[in-house]
Amino acid sequence: MASLDSLLQKCTSLTSIKQLQAHLLTSGKFQFYPSLTTILLERCALSPVANLPYATALFRHLQNPSTNQWNAVVRGLAQSLQPTQAIAWYKTMSQASQKIDALTCSFALKACARALAFSEAMQIHSQIVQFGFGADVLLRTTLLDVYAKVGDLGFAQKVFDEMGQRDIACWNALISGLAQGNRPTEAIALFQRMSEEEGLKPNEVTVLGALSACSQLGALKRGEKIHAYIMDEKLDMHVIVCNAVIDMYAKCGFEDKAYWVFENMKCGKNLITWNTMIMAFAMHGNGDKALELFGQMDKSEVCPDAVSYLAALCACNHAGLVADGVRLFNSMAGHGVAPNVKHYGTVVDLLGRAGRIQEAYEIINSMPMFPDVVLWQTLLGASKTYRNVEMAELASRKLIELGSKGCGDFVLLSNVYAAHERWDDVGRVREAMKKRDVKKIPGFGYIEVEGVIHKFVNGDQSHTNWREIYAKLDEIMFRIKAYGYAAKTNNVLHDIGEEEKENALSYPCEKLAVAFGLISTNEGTPIQVIKNLRICEDCHVVIKLISKVYNREIIVRDRARFHRFKEGLCSCRDYW
Repeated sequence: MASLDSLLQKCTSLTSIKQLQAHLLTSGKFQFYPSLTTILLERCALSPVANLPYATALFRHLQNPSTNQWNAVVRGLAQSLQPTQAIAWYKTMSQASQKIDALTCSFALKACARALAFSEAMQIHSQIVQFGFGADVLLRTTLLDVYAKVGDLGFAQKVFDEMGQRDIACWNALISGLAQGNRPTEAIALFQRMSEEEGLKPNEVTVLGALSACSQLGALKRGEKIHAYIMDEKLDMHVIVCNAVIDMYAKCGFEDKAYWVFENMKCGKNLITWNTMIMAFAMHGNGDKALELFGQMDKSEVCPDAVSYLAALCACNHAGLVADGVRLFNSMAGHGVAPNVKHYGTVVDLLGRAGRIQEAYEIINSMPMFPDVVLWQTLLGASKTYRNVEMAELASRKLIELGSKGCGDFVLLSNVYAAHERWDDVGRVREAMKKRDVKKIPGFGYIEVEGVIHKFVNGDQSHTNWREIYAKLDEIMFRIKAYGYAAKTNNVLHDIGEEEKENALSYPCEKLAVAFGLISTNEGTPIQVIKNLRICEDCHVVIKLISKVYNREIIVRDRARFHRFKEGLCSCRDYW
């Protein structure tokens, strides 16, 4: 009789699997292969020739399915495009007489992670304790990973702290979770603890999480150390790692370092590599270089996708290359790439920034899809810049119809009215904000000094050196007035006197961060600040003058792009 291995070697397709099963059943030989059903089930559920509908149909013909047979289906569904079905099968199994093992729980948890099913993960967690599987390191690591991915970092940290034995996978899960969950400072601290205190050797997954955290914080020094480690350990042979290094340098303000990595990759470039570098140039306002790189993709036999076009359009947007951007947008369909709402939004922003507000509005009306909130917010922002009350009111009405409750929508409309000194209308908008309980997002900024991240909010007095910082800022304001500085009080949108408006502009987070940088770093050292919102016009003018008066290069990354201030000028050429 043929061996099980020889029979299974013939199962290279779903058809051959079905034929083998039918042959064994009709020939009466099925009894000689008691484990065959499980193996066929696993092949149907998990192999490259997987067919989950057939696997589940095969399963339902079993009179007394074993735990392994249940696990094969749960595992297959967990890896599929419908992970919620795996959770449903797990629940059915837990209600049946069949015994659940640690593998069952692991597969179900992985389904929860993919489906972002927090409550189901908590139920499985309680069953893990009930079944006595809590000591299983792999299972606890999977549980930690689930909590991190669904965004409950408190539970993830608790699981991590309670683990008596930790492998690198659990460290990776928490580092990645913290980085992705807007807790980058903690992610970097955990990475340092793992590598420097615990003596564990980071792998490619570890450095991806740490690089992501550095990117968010603009933590260049830490990022450079991680890059050095990557090169020493030959982790740069992984293209995904090189892509993350490029992104880190770009988001830390150094497109030249990012481009060096791009040019010197030994592992070969993929589409994501090209897209990351083009977007890096875009963020830094280097539109010509971004378009040049975009043009090189065809020569390198890399076909641009929707992300490539979006990155190139963003480059045109930030550099004010209106004609190039419109030409690129119009060429997309001819190259087999259908514009999506983000492409339309970028072109609307491009035209709006250039003052071509009517054209931007016509683009919105020509869209084949329904305009989203972001598009109308973009038009509203352009209307504010060019003080177009009529278009601002139209965009605002559309946003209200869409149910938008973003504070920026109200603030922008209020800004338009305030610019025309229509204080009654400003008051009406402010009252509407109160009724809807809309609160303005507080601005904050980060600066890294000697490897330590310092955070400032507007009017901050929580820093230990706040008196020295405020004194330095007062000195700055006194010195730049000698260079003709006058406060841009049109940015303060209240019906108050000019002196009060000047005071309101005195202590925003980016000015505090720059002042701290001046007193905390050596002369000639570049100062780098990251802000969560767009930089305002007054701060932009002030920091340009600081770069000249104090002979410092100052790099500010705001919500939209980079501003590199040097010798009284900005890389954005005052276009942002």
